[in-house]
Amino acid sequence: MGIMGDILNVAADGGRDGIIVSAISRKANLSHYAVLEKCEKLVEAGLVESVRNNRNRIFLITEKGLGFFQEFKRFQELVESMNLRY
Repeated sequence: MGIMGDILNVAADGGRDGIIVSAISRKANLSHYAVLEKCEKLVEAGLVESVRNNRNRIFLITEKGLGFFQEFKRFQELVESMNLRY
């Protein structure tokens, strides 16, 4: 879940323009292949959208993804306030 949260965070930072896999990989500190695998799962869940431009595959966070990410952040804050590990 933490990795998915990191990817959603980076995708949210990409805004309406979206973000390419290599930038997600760099900012989330994950391998290129790990990012692709996780992004596919996020696309299947409807949290991220995949768009192809002339050279790259762009990932954009969806409205559903933004809502999920906000709730996930609240969950993380709650867990941290209780000194729990997840």
